[in-house]
Amino acid sequence: MSDSISELTAKIQGFVDARDWRQFHNAKDLSVAIAAEAGELMQHFVWQQPEQIEARVDARRDEIASEIADVAILLFELADNLGFALGEVMERKIQHNEVRYPAEKARGNNLKYSEL
Repeated sequence: MSDSISELTAKIQGFVDARDWRQFHNAKDLSVAIAAEAGELMQHFVWQQPEQIEARVDARRDEIASEIADVAILLFELADNLGFALGEVMERKIQHNEVRYPAEKARGNNLKYSEL
């Protein structure tokens, strides 16, 4: 099974179309759903201290994976619905961040680009 962005997006859109859900999947509602699903992902980590995270992931691996997938599925669909080639916009953003966060300045710290 391939997991290319375009192939996964086609599967997602096929799933949506088979259920006639496109009428409900506008940009606003998909954006809200992404935020909601991201919140469900965050719930797995709220109040967990750094030393607790690995055990939490081990104990709830399938649930966390499901939430990650929910966020990604909605994001792929939103990008496609808006006419964005997700792979291309991600590549552009990575290139942009290469300039904003040069490795020689950003390595080993968590400063924002404007603070480097």
